Amino acid sequence: MPTSEFLSERFPSGDKPVSGETTLRFQFEAEVIHWRGPSPYFFAPIPEQHGEEIKKVAKFATYGWGVIPVEATIDGFMFGTSLFPKDGSYLLPLKDNVRRKCNLTAGDAISASIAIRLRGR
Repeated sequence: MPTSEFLSERFPSGDKPVSGETTLRFQFEAEVIHWRGPSPYFFAPIPEQHGEEIKKVAKFATYGWGVIPVEATIDGFMFGTSLFPKDGSYLLPLKDNVRRKCNLTAGDAISASIAIRLRGR
C-alpha cells in the first residue's frame, strides 16, 4: 500500500511553509503508460490520493505552468524531472535514460518514490 507524509502532519494549521525548505515525500506503485501525442513519451501516473496532496502545496513548489520539480527514484536510480498536471493528478515523466537504466516500457509495474521541495514565500 502506498505511503505518504500527510499535509496535516506537515502543516497542522493549514498555513504555508514560513521559511527555508520543507520536503514532501511519497512512495507509490504505478503502471508505465506511453503517451502517443505529438511528442510521444513514457510516464508513470501519480495515484490520485497523492495528486490531491500535491495540488494543495503546488504553489510552494512550482516554477510555473503547473509543473512540479521533483527528485524521483525507481529501482535505486535517482533522477530529477518535473511532474506534469493531468486529469486531476500528475504524471511522472520517464526519460529515455531512466527507462533504459531501469529496463522499463509501457505496461510495466513500478515502485517509485518522489521528493518535492517546498519553498517558503
